[in-house]
Amino acid sequence: MTTRGDQILDRPLSKVGGKGLFVKELEAALLDGSADLAVHSMKDVPMQMEPEFSLVAIGPREVPLDALVSSKYASLADMPPGAVVGTSSLRRESQLHARYPHLTVTPLRGNLDTRLRKLDEGQFDAIILAAAGLKRLGLGDRIRAVLPAEDSLPAAGQGALGIEALVSRPDVAAWLAPLNDPATAACVRAERAVSRALAGSCEVPLGAYAEMRAGSVYLRGFVASPDGTRMAQAELSGSSADPEALGLQLAAELRQQGAAEILAALGS
Repeated sequence: MTTRGDQILDRPLSKVGGKGLFVKELEAALLDGSADLAVHSMKDVPMQMEPEFSLVAIGPREVPLDALVSSKYASLADMPPGAVVGTSSLRRESQLHARYPHLTVTPLRGNLDTRLRKLDEGQFDAIILAAAGLKRLGLGDRIRAVLPAEDSLPAAGQGALGIEALVSRPDVAAWLAPLNDPATAACVRAERAVSRALAGSCEVPLGAYAEMRAGSVYLRGFVASPDGTRMAQAELSGSSADPEALGLQLAAELRQQGAAEILAALGS
């Protein structure tokens, strides 16, 4: 299926309904019986799901980090003042402004082929994309550098694929249960809890990234102003038994660091 999120290429997603544009029409297909399941990039799935739907499996994660794609530069640090970086993400934009204020950040829309073509035509000096998307489409050789989380903290669910089905179809859930990866699912659920608690369904500059370390979930998060001048950051570790509780704990810590004031300014 081709969704409105695929079709609207001339405006930022945050201006036309957010990442949920990729999901709503697939959910309609589940409801009318024309599909039994829907597969999503987890970073596109709205944090607040309607009660009719359930994520029945989250598969093993591909590289969850962002990637620099450029024919000119090997790293963001190599780029000179005024160099143009393209991104479709407020999250990436805010972190670029905060860490590399000398760079010019410009909106980038379109499917992956369109974005790469714009780069190759010289409209940008570099673009930032999800490493997972490039690798899954056999374009891993376009990655010039994988950006460490310290430079570009990923979006909640980035690099993971989730399978959605109707709550009323336990048969589908049972068939798909073997595809669930418990470690990835715990990390993604912790990340989504951070985003749900702070932003709901809104498009804001927010990142949340969890890793399994020695049997515990290590979770990092941030909320920033789009220009990167204000940023709240926090990190903590906890049990994988209740990842949502860990996410809520991190969200509370971010509020203490000033996230509420940043979010209030975004909404004004």
